[in-house]
Amino acid sequence: MPRPTTAQLAYGSCTVILSTLAMLLLSQTSSGAGIAMIALSALALGLLVALTVPLPKPAPGAAGRRPRATAAPAPAPVTVRSEAVREPVHERTGS
Repeated sequence: MPRPTTAQLAYGSCTVILSTLAMLLLSQTSSGAGIAMIALSALALGLLVALTVPLPKPAPGAAGRRPRATAAPAPAPVTVRSEAVREPVHERTGS
């Protein structure tokens, strides 16, 4: 399973926090069972939001394909050129 992206974590966390606050304020519950039910429903809503955030698209042509195994290319033929060997020129020094 792939790791969640930053956007998924941010949207899911914000959804949990804001929905919990909204439901607690709107319901005005003070019982432990009511608070637990609100907390569980906020967690479920946050999980739903985090999983429905669009994922980044893979690079074109890379989705679901494995690279083909190909043989190594044949080495280029070596051409040998024969050239005359040149002797270095020695200059005379006047002494």
